[in-house]
Amino acid sequence: MDKQKKMSAKAAKSSTIATVVFAILSVLWVYPIIMILFNSLKKENAISTGRIFELPIGEAFNGIQNFVYGVTQMDFLSSFWYSLVITVSSVFLIILCCSMCAWYICRVNTLMSKIVYYLCIFSMVVPFQMVMFTLSKTADSLKLNNPYTICIIYLGFGAGLAVFMFTGFMKSIPLEIEEAAMIDGCNPMQIFFKVIMPITKPTTISTVILETMWVWNDYLLPTLVLDIKKYRTIPMDIQYFRGSYGSVQMGPMMACILLTVLPIIIVYLCAQKYILEGVVAGAVKG
Repeated sequence: MDKQKKMSAKAAKSSTIATVVFAILSVLWVYPIIMILFNSLKKENAISTGRIFELPIGEAFNGIQNFVYGVTQMDFLSSFWYSLVITVSSVFLIILCCSMCAWYICRVNTLMSKIVYYLCIFSMVVPFQMVMFTLSKTADSLKLNNPYTICIIYLGFGAGLAVFMFTGFMKSIPLEIEEAAMIDGCNPMQIFFKVIMPITKPTTISTVILETMWVWNDYLLPTLVLDIKKYRTIPMDIQYFRGSYGSVQMGPMMACILLTVLPIIIVYLCAQKYILEGVVAGAVKG
């Protein structure tokens, strides 16, 4: 009994230490967002004079003027629309095509299906810098250099992770479920959308969150592909707060960064419980 009590006390002590350590790490991770919030409410001179760590009170407080300037003067709403269109269309296309591809790979056990699977996996290890110049030329030639067609390019780069996660989960789905649906008169499309997709909900939501965070925050691909004189996503628009001779409008920039981060935080908080479940299901099952 004494030995068991000692082990229990030791485990409780270890748990307390781990809780404190991870609480400190959590504060460190959240701290940059808090600093962005504080500086988005300050006047420009308060930031430029080195008072970036002070609270936005007194003469340094600027209210919502930085937000108003960022939204009106920098055409933030247009950038927000382009980012929204690109993100929604790209994630929708990735989920639809990659889930179908994963289902084909799991149910058609041929050499071709294995080649398709390993090509998708291989695409995850190819650095983007190796193909970005060729990609830019190809996008111009195929007229993919606008917010409404760039989703095709994102499909190519996002397919590797999505196919990997969907394939890992679909291998665990019993074939008898699909056979029963086929006996009931379902065609392949009905089986996929009415049987398979509802079962893969955790993996689907996890993939949606991961791909959304990637596409929404991506700067390099839209900069290379889009015509920056006509179309600017939010990450591209934020760069225009840098003026000539190295000057930076820090207050409006912080305000726009906060507006950019807020939608992703909301999406993540609403669906965070599915992330670990979906990742583990896609990587372990089967």
